[in-house]
Amino acid sequence: MTVNLWAARLNRPLAEGEVELLSLLPPERRERLVRLPAEKRREPLCAWLLLRLALRESFGWTELPPVALTDRGKPFFSDYPQVHFNLSHTEGAVLAGLSDKPIGVDIERIRPVAPRLMAQVGASTDEDFFAAWVRREARTKCSGRGIGAMLRQEPPMEPGELCRELEIFPGYAACAASRGGTLPETVRICSMEELL
Repeated sequence: MTVNLWAARLNRPLAEGEVELLSLLPPERRERLVRLPAEKRREPLCAWLLLRLALRESFGWTELPPVALTDRGKPFFSDYPQVHFNLSHTEGAVLAGLSDKPIGVDIERIRPVAPRLMAQVGASTDEDFFAAWVRREARTKCSGRGIGAMLRQEPPMEPGELCRELEIFPGYAACAASRGGTLPETVRICSMEELL
């Protein structure tokens, strides 16, 4: 399996009945989302629903398998450790990646950034900052390390590590990173209705 990527632009609030889709998530993820205020549930819920769609399209799975966490907090399918996945969400958009190798993805809505944060990553514009941020975040999520080390200084690429900036939606920065496999040139763009 190569790396496959899916993204969706969330162009409206969840309807009351759609929030009930939480029941489709693994119990531990459902419990986590229920603790969020209702207005903060759309993006994480849709990220998991996007993963569900990706798994259905890739493997014919109709349900999300049980999810466990590594000692550093990276989620994985305990019954299918050979299937690697990663999710990202930001205001108005979600991104998911599937692979048979470790993968990390990140998407961020471009917004104003404090000058000290821009200086921390060596950026001069908000766009440059978020391009650096999503690259670092995707690489970190792929490796399973904490983001703190990447914020201080981004390490050089390691042998077998791949990273690609993604142009998905205007006003957003996105990136995918992998440890082997090939990163696709395209992303499967889904409508919000396909997720729900």
